[in-house]
Amino acid sequence: MSNIAVTHADSGLVRCQVQRSERITPNMTRVTFGGQDLERFEYRGFDQWFRLAIPLDSHSRFDNLPAKFGVGGYLNYLTLPKGTRPVIRNYTIRQFRAGAGEMDVDFLVHGTEGVAGPWAASVQPGTPVAFIDQGCGWNPVPAARQLIIADESAMPVALGILRDMPRDAVGEALIELFDERDRQDVPAPQGMNVRWLVREPGAAPGSAALPVLRELPLDADRYAFAVGESALATGARRHLVSERGVPKSNVTFSGYWELGRAQG
Repeated sequence: MSNIAVTHADSGLVRCQVQRSERITPNMTRVTFGGQDLERFEYRGFDQWFRLAIPLDSHSRFDNLPAKFGVGGYLNYLTLPKGTRPVIRNYTIRQFRAGAGEMDVDFLVHGTEGVAGPWAASVQPGTPVAFIDQGCGWNPVPAARQLIIADESAMPVALGILRDMPRDAVGEALIELFDERDRQDVPAPQGMNVRWLVREPGAAPGSAALPVLRELPLDADRYAFAVGESALATGARRHLVSERGVPKSNVTFSGYWELGRAQG
């Protein structure tokens, strides 16, 4: 579930190439994309996300992909021959360097699980990709304090928001990981209390962050942003709205994935 609005940028389908790939933490790989087509792309910062077309093999094509990925674009995508159709996954921009024409994207890698993680871990420079910008989910309303709740799948989102939010922002950020070694430095505003939480081995996502959230001294005058595994995102929203009195309009949430189900 999600209440994040999807936008369709004028840049449409942007085609680029892999420049390099490096393991930055034990479970996170950073892939850098480049290419002249990135000059058309409008970078907005924060948690700007996109639909990434990942080639499964040398037969994957990008020239027939839709320029937008709404309902119509998705139906057009489904009509493409399976043998040439790349896989579509949602990702967040970690860093964008306009002067260098480069864009970094962090991929969570769980061994050989899934498609995108193993691809990022083994992709070679020069590999073509394409993406469609979908805007930002972070859309704060006027409030005295900010609150961010995220798991490891949403860590690039949380870090991008903390990097770009106003320097006078105050509030809390709860970032839950399954491995302490994946923690990254973040240039957060001084008034944002960033807490890194590590759940027990084998425990479900949210098992570390949600209990801490319930103990926080919160009032209703805040904007909250809860993203990551579905139970974490919806559990945070339910607690804030039902038990803390935060207006629904003050809570943005999105379940990026669901435990026990493959990402689609």
